[in-house]
Amino acid sequence: MNMRLRHATLLRVWGLAATVARLHKIRAHRMTRPRVGIIGNSFLINDQYPAHAGGTMNSEAVAEVAGCMPLLIPSDPRFLSVEELLESFDGFLLTGGRPNVHPQEYGEPETEAHGAFDRARDAIALPLVRACVERGLPFFGICRGFQEVNVAMGGTLYPEIRDLPGRMNHRMPPDGSLEEKFALRHVVELSEDGVFHQLLGAREVMTNTLHGQGIKTPGARIVIDGYATDGTPEATYVKDAPGFTLAVQWHPEWDAANDPVSRPLFQAFGKAVHDWAAGERPEGVL
Repeated sequence: MNMRLRHATLLRVWGLAATVARLHKIRAHRMTRPRVGIIGNSFLINDQYPAHAGGTMNSEAVAEVAGCMPLLIPSDPRFLSVEELLESFDGFLLTGGRPNVHPQEYGEPETEAHGAFDRARDAIALPLVRACVERGLPFFGICRGFQEVNVAMGGTLYPEIRDLPGRMNHRMPPDGSLEEKFALRHVVELSEDGVFHQLLGAREVMTNTLHGQGIKTPGARIVIDGYATDGTPEATYVKDAPGFTLAVQWHPEWDAANDPVSRPLFQAFGKAVHDWAAGERPEGVL
């Protein structure tokens, strides 16, 4: 084989290899699910070993119902920044957790009623919410995450809902199986033709309830779109936000694939995340 023919043959081989590599890259990109960052909690294993924790049911709901890749975030500013998170994920799940948002974040003194705290999570989650609202990057707030969204937007919280006149006990039952603790316990009444009414197709839905704190004053642009029958805010979104900002006080991650209220919430969140990952920029909360 002369040099010219050999050179041409090599060029064709290299070109074919490059084309195959590009096709593999495109295929791999298409097969990769959008990434949802799950905000983790600081946790002690055996009351001694520090860890970051996230409930398995959160990952199940993100993977199986929202159709996204769940990735647990070690929510601590020592390890990562909000800017890095915004560039790395297509959406965020603001989970529940035993620690509460520190009252200093909304200008009130700490009391025994406020319970335990996770200041590292506060330092990540609150500015992350504000940044997502500004960008339109989707997030879904659950329980503590619901409260984080309100505080991030300038709202305040009651330390203990059950101590308020006329309110029911919204806390998790102390005994029983997980099925009993996450059982449906009260009605949430949704606003006529509101965002949640349109999404869920009903004015009243049954939910579980496993929280002690709740919204005292709503933050700027926070729309309360659903209440428990005792007047406790249960469903919100951020007014005029360009993206998905829904948050609920209950725990829809429990049995999300089968529950008629949980499933459409995670499906709508998943669609928003997929749209963001595809480069489609949102025009509203849904």
